[in-house]
Amino acid sequence: MNTATTAGLLGKLAIMVRSQLQSLNCSVADTLDLIGEWWTMLIILEAFLGTRRFDDFQRNLGIARNILSTRLRKLCDGGIFRREPIHDGARRHEYRLTEMGLDLLPAVVALMQWGDHWLRDDQAPLVILDRETQQPIPRINVRAADGRELNIKQLLATPGPGATDETRERLKLLAEKLTNHQSRT
Repeated sequence: MNTATTAGLLGKLAIMVRSQLQSLNCSVADTLDLIGEWWTMLIILEAFLGTRRFDDFQRNLGIARNILSTRLRKLCDGGIFRREPIHDGARRHEYRLTEMGLDLLPAVVALMQWGDHWLRDDQAPLVILDRETQQPIPRINVRAADGRELNIKQLLATPGPGATDETRERLKLLAEKLTNHQSRT
């Protein structure tokens, strides 16, 4: 199989996967479509650390220029970054996180903390501190409106305003299975 044929098949596969993700009616699937490629999360982390220029991203991450260019373009098109001239009239640009991009901070920190705990035996290569107290930040977790930490058994998934009929039916079936399981135990 030649390179052009392989590239064509991979492109078709990517379209099939993307359309399958879109049919899920799921915010996690939508998010992964935009930021789920692993270089993308590393680029976002690097931006949180203060990197803004293409050459600095490339050097710090060791990423190929063509991959970085593609990822940054997708992140700009998706609203995560904005591309700005370094100064008026400059040909060079820098990449700044938008409000949408900045909202990824808890997700990035949660992934980092999870990896530190489960994949690094709590030997974190990078520790995030509270700038004011110089103390490590606590683990990110799910909390109730009153501040209580919640576990999986304390959560309930219900259809939201963007739910399709299929999503409503799936959640209804899952709730019935849970009720049946709880009544047997």
